[in-house]
Amino acid sequence: MKTNFRKQISILLSLILVLSFSQVMGAESFNFKKKKKAKTQQVIDTLKYDVYKGKIKNKETGEVLIFANITVNGSNVATVTNSDGEFLLKIAKDSDAKTLTVSHIGYKNKEFTIASLKPRKNVLEMESAIIPLGEINIYPHDPLFLVRSILNRVAENYALNPNMMKGFYRETIKKNRTYIALSEAVVNINKAGYRQMRDDQVQIYKGRKSQDVKKMDTLLFKLQGGPNTTLLLDIIKNPYNLLSGDFIKNYDYTFKNITKLNDKIHYVIEFKQKEGIDLPLYYGLFYIDANKLALSSARFSLNMKNESEVRQMFIRKKPAGAQVTPLSADYIVNYQEKDGKWYFSYARGEIKFKCNWKRKLFNSKFSVMTEMAITDRSDVASERFKAKDRFRPNQVMTDEIGNFSDKDFWGASNTIEPDQSIEAAIRKLRRQGK
Repeated sequence: MKTNFRKQISILLSLILVLSFSQVMGAESFNFKKKKKAKTQQVIDTLKYDVYKGKIKNKETGEVLIFANITVNGSNVATVTNSDGEFLLKIAKDSDAKTLTVSHIGYKNKEFTIASLKPRKNVLEMESAIIPLGEINIYPHDPLFLVRSILNRVAENYALNPNMMKGFYRETIKKNRTYIALSEAVVNINKAGYRQMRDDQVQIYKGRKSQDVKKMDTLLFKLQGGPNTTLLLDIIKNPYNLLSGDFIKNYDYTFKNITKLNDKIHYVIEFKQKEGIDLPLYYGLFYIDANKLALSSARFSLNMKNESEVRQMFIRKKPAGAQVTPLSADYIVNYQEKDGKWYFSYARGEIKFKCNWKRKLFNSKFSVMTEMAITDRSDVASERFKAKDRFRPNQVMTDEIGNFSDKDFWGASNTIEPDQSIEAAIRKLRRQGK
């Protein structure tokens, strides 16, 4: 039971670390022909799309809203704000779209005309959603019934047919407050139907990386699986030990409050593992659509009390003389509703840990983060990726992509706007790669 549990939970955790001694060189020189090709592609792409940058804020307080969803109406093009509330959106010049919609938990949806946007420094404001008592017809008395209803209604609420998706993926490693590694990629995703037994498939379309090996304490960090494991945070497709029938009984559920998301009432259900269960489980919040009983969002963290068990879940290998202790593991997964169906739209995982070395007075703290945003989607059926073209779960993305090159590397692809600290790291890593 315990071995099987570790296998399941290590998959869901999304971030698997491989720590070992390394003689890895820093930023390699980028192939000139590839760099020239990327630059040429950018010249072509800029004639085909418009770029908009800005921030999403609370209208009353001026507070920035992180991880807000931005969707181009009449299309499947979308992005999210970063941890500074900033966004970057690219829309094809020949698009018929006239408006976009911004949504965030606890706020009213807000529609903006694309014609009103400037290329830069847009400030889009949202108002908090106040729910009149008259809108609430049923108060939930059994939160466990709501949680069970999520899986019971998968066929009704989620896409049963495969979807082709395009997404932006980023993974970072920080030592204390300094970024020491950064990788990004535009990925193609063959998203299996929610009742299909097939796994989702990933194909790297374009990627870049860099790392500062000198600051790694002779440790080489590798995140195994990259975008594949981030997709496993889709807990409707991969319920494992959060929503599966075998594990629901290990949690206590309470009704926390009612809020709005996408202008729809949502029940907020709080969950935590029951007392007396020694193995690490999760605690967090489910946001459940009150009408359809579909899961729109989940925020959850791992219970870190059993330190030895948690350490075995995360660390595959480590060098002798290093004691690695996980400190926290936090996750987000969001779904976007369209035409009565919910689709995977965003996932983020962040793990913090400390490393103590023998014969060293001070320890080092590290933070490892992955995130993926779906930026486009198509209902048109597509063949599964061939083995040679897909990114495998045992691969490490930094081993498969090239280093940082020009600033316009992404061309027409939508990405998650880097926050200020990541932007500074990108500038530094790009200089090191020259």
